[in-house]
This record gives sequence, C-alpha cells and structure tokens, in this order.
Amino acid sequence: MAEASAAPWHTRSMRVYLGSDHAGYELKNHLVEWLKAHGHEPVDCGPHIYDAADDYPPFCLRAAERTAADPDALGIVVGGSGNGEQMAANKVKGVRCALAWSEQTAALAREHNDANVVSIGGRMHTLEESTKFVEIFLGTPYSDEPRHTRRIEMLSAYEATGELPPIPDHHPQQP
Repeated sequence: MAEASAAPWHTRSMRVYLGSDHAGYELKNHLVEWLKAHGHEPVDCGPHIYDAADDYPPFCLRAAERTAADPDALGIVVGGSGNGEQMAANKVKGVRCALAWSEQTAALAREHNDANVVSIGGRMHTLEESTKFVEIFLGTPYSDEPRHTRRIEMLSAYEATGELPPIPDHHPQQP
C-alpha cells in the first residue's frame, strides 16, 4: 500500500473497510471487487455469507472500529437505506460517517466534513450509482478550510468530553 504522501490523494491506493447487512450484501461484494480492480485494499468485515436475518450492527460496527483505528483508511457501510448503518458507524469514537445519496453528497462528505466512512443504501441506488458514490468519496480530499476544521474540532471535543460547544456571543442566549 502506498504511503499517504507518496501520491496525490486521488491516485493513491486506499485500505477500505466494508460492512453490511443482508440488504447491502450484494453491493458490498460488488464494491470489494471494484476496489480490488482499482488498486485499493478492501477489508471485508462481513457478512461473508448471505443470511436474510442478518442485522447490520455486528458488521458495520466492526468496519467502523477498524476504520477509526486505521487513520490512513476509509470505510464503507451498506444496508437497505444506509440510515441504520450510518447511525451504527457514528456510535464508534473517531468515526465521521456520512450517508451518500448523490454524487454531490459523496464529495461534500469528504471535502467539508472529512468523513472517514460513507454509508450507502443498497436498495436506493443502482450498482453503478453506488459505485460512483464510492469512487467520488475515495477520490475527494478534505478541504482543510478553517471553518470546516473548526466544526469538526467542535464535534470531536463534544465526543471526548460531552460538553456542548458555546453558543457564539452574537446569538441570544436561551435559558
């Protein structure tokens, strides 16, 4: 795998952790193969067999935990709508998971929010659309703009301390 500084963001190989439920199983498997074909290193956190009774938390939480523990990696969680999978991933400290439902939301997840996990609804999009969302997500760098960094730092501080960020002075204070 290439070092983070060895190539521009959009051309370097990425380690990508994936997890799904039964509704995202087919898309997850497709994405594993697509990632391999495009020089990335997919790590399939399951499920590894189709079972219509599978729930998303065991697999999506594992993908999210592994992504959070590997700062040079990204993650993908997939389900029917992507909503529950996103919620599960966001329970993991250090994960910023965004639900992508368009090419623009996939790009903005990285560019503005430095998302490290993307969630996709396998029943909401075609394989082609979903693959494009992943391609855009992996190929879009974080902007490093101060306003976005400030917001991410506020969320990280809240995650660490449970303390709400202060309301700006120019806003009326609520009791």
